[in-house]
This record gives sequence, C-alpha cells and structure tokens, in this order.
Amino acid sequence: MDTAMDQYIVSASSSARDLAPIVVCIHDLLGRLPVTARSRDHPGVRVEDGKVVDEGYTGPILEEVLEENATLRVRPPSGPYKGIPVVVAPVRDEEGRAIGAIGIVDVTGIFDLAGFMEQNTVIRRQVCGEDPCPLPSESPAAKR
Repeated sequence: MDTAMDQYIVSASSSARDLAPIVVCIHDLLGRLPVTARSRDHPGVRVEDGKVVDEGYTGPILEEVLEENATLRVRPPSGPYKGIPVVVAPVRDEEGRAIGAIGIVDVTGIFDLAGFMEQNTVIRRQVCGEDPCPLPSESPAAKR
C-alpha cells in the first residue's frame, strides 16, 4: 500500500510556474476576476480570462505587501491595474514572514460607499428638498 501523500508546497522561492495552479484556482473561484501572485524571491503570474497572461509578473502593490507584510486595499499608481481597486494579501510562513503575495481586483472597492452616500444625499436634496424623508405628497412621483 502506498502511503505517500500528494502535496503542494509554496515557498519564498516559488516560481511563476509553481504559483500558476493556485492562482488559476483562485481566479476560477472568484468568478474569473483577475488574480496576480508572486513569491518573495521571484516574479509571479497574472491570470485573466481563464488563462495565465504573464509568467514574469510583479506589481507595485504585490511588492509593497511583501515589504510591509500586511494586506492592502488600494488603487495601484501604475501597471495594468492602474487606478483600479485591488486587494493584496501576504502569504506567510510558520513564523509569520511574508513569503509571497496574492492580489485580486476588488469589486467591492469599485463602489466607494462614503462617496456614494455623499452623492446620494446631494441628489436627494436636489430632488426632495431639505427633508431627507419626504412625505408621500412630496415624493418626486407626486410632483409629476
């Protein structure tokens, strides 16, 4: 009887090819949102539309996450995702050191809730007047 277990090891020196199966899996799990990853020591992969589109990928946020060892939710200043909200998290070893980073396009970050609420308040004031909760006779439908 064979007692050997299949295993997959991610390390600080993992190559793009080592990371690709995990990144493609995450990409599929997230409804094919773009996913990027790299190890601490080597550039990694960028996956879009069901395939690896770059096997030498790095980005400013992946690098920052590796350096800071902290999750970041930002809009990158450069690269293919410039200005698009992303969330990038570190992959840590047993001692808590960042050995890699994985990032996704952050669909929740596309909607800036505070900005939306501020715009909504301005629009409601324009349409409904100063009262934030108009009476039925004050609603836009009643004014037609």
